[in-house]
Amino acid sequence: MTQDVEMKEVAAAPSNSVSSTTPTTLHHLKEIASLLETAAYTKEVRRVVRAVRLTMAKRRKLSVSVLSAFLSFAFSPGSEAHSRLSSYLPKDADHDMDVDTATSAAQVPKKHASPELEIYCYLLVLIFLIDQKKYSEAKACATAGIARLKNMNRRTIDVLASRLYFYYSLSYEYTGDLAEIRGNLLNLHRIATLRHDELGQETLLNLLLRNYLAYNLYDQAEKLRSKAPRFEAHSNQQFCRYLFYLGKIRTIQLEYTDAKESLLQAARKAPVAALGFRIQCNKWAVIVRLLLGEIPERTVFMQKGMEKALRPYFELTNAVRIGDLELFRTIADKFSTVFSSDGTHNLIVRLRHNVIRTGLRNISISYSRISLADVAKKLRLDSPTPVDDAESIVAKAIRDGAIDATLDHANGYMVSKETGDIYSTNEPQAAFDTRIAFCLNLHNDAVRALRFPPNSHKEKESAEKRRERQQQEQELAKHIAEEDDDEF
Repeated sequence: MTQDVEMKEVAAAPSNSVSSTTPTTLHHLKEIASLLETAAYTKEVRRVVRAVRLTMAKRRKLSVSVLSAFLSFAFSPGSEAHSRLSSYLPKDADHDMDVDTATSAAQVPKKHASPELEIYCYLLVLIFLIDQKKYSEAKACATAGIARLKNMNRRTIDVLASRLYFYYSLSYEYTGDLAEIRGNLLNLHRIATLRHDELGQETLLNLLLRNYLAYNLYDQAEKLRSKAPRFEAHSNQQFCRYLFYLGKIRTIQLEYTDAKESLLQAARKAPVAALGFRIQCNKWAVIVRLLLGEIPERTVFMQKGMEKALRPYFELTNAVRIGDLELFRTIADKFSTVFSSDGTHNLIVRLRHNVIRTGLRNISISYSRISLADVAKKLRLDSPTPVDDAESIVAKAIRDGAIDATLDHANGYMVSKETGDIYSTNEPQAAFDTRIAFCLNLHNDAVRALRFPPNSHKEKESAEKRRERQQQEQELAKHIAEEDDDEF
């Protein structure tokens, strides 16, 4: 009997050692908490950034039991912060085996948590509630965290505050109540500006722009953007969002050239993992390029992971390229739900004129003379007076320079002029100018991004070089003096 018992105990020993050495989610959260405590003591923001990055990697493993144990570790049980945060967590969840109960029981709870750790706990609970789709509790938690955050002015909290602002707006967006927090976001932006919290300013400005654009308040969004204080971008993600919102505003304001530049830059700078964001940027960029009269390359629609999402815009581009008005109407009706959800339906209505102009250009190239009735038939104009409409369309296209033709009103036909050599026009020069400007801007950006070794311009020159330099300066001064004498 004793031998059997001893053998069982020996066999069970390796499994216990393996389980004790496996780090749990609670153990990782405690390490993040110690990292935040060190950042608060040393005032190093990079440690806070690292803590947020580690938290995002562990967010899928969070549970009610883990969060309850971590709150008991961070705060004294029964304290105001502990009670408030614990009230937001669901009560009917089962306890997971991931919690290291022995470690948490032996750990002495902290009596006074640092402000960084307190805001981090609000952020952690808020992320968990949003992932669990408990948006009512998430709104309450975010509101309490924002109220607590207003009383803190520490640079080590700025990174945590920017994340809290984002999830605060996201929780209200999921419930369709973005308009309720607009005034609060403006107040938070003012506070961040007064505290010189540039990362908070970036985040709050983007949240306000998103808030306005969600309700189609483009004029208010542009006024806010133009009046907001200028600063250097600190977060690439926030800068990409700003470029995307700026591109949407410029598109609605008919400033298509600036909108195209902003949207394409946002798509290039966006991280590879942000597939949904890059898809939205490409959708708007395609529409803007079509409105400018350009036809996007096929490779734009064949990017990895975007083929299915960009399929409606590929068919729309094909209809605009052909100039077939009937095909354009069919595609617009077929994918009207997709265009409405993307917010591009009103822009696609503007494309009708471009489709007509493209079809008219193809007709002028194909026929040296054609009657207006045939023009209306080929353009498939669905109007009570197609001939009169075709005449006005042709006259406007001739006036705008879209086609090189003349209109015979008496006989009712259009006469196209002979196609000249394109190299005798300024179009190649304009194309080269665009490419050269892009290369120069790319070169300037690369020069700005250069980093030089410190004090490289302060190297001590040798005695021989110093003598040569002095001798050259003396010869140059003598030469200048002789030239002055010759002039007199």
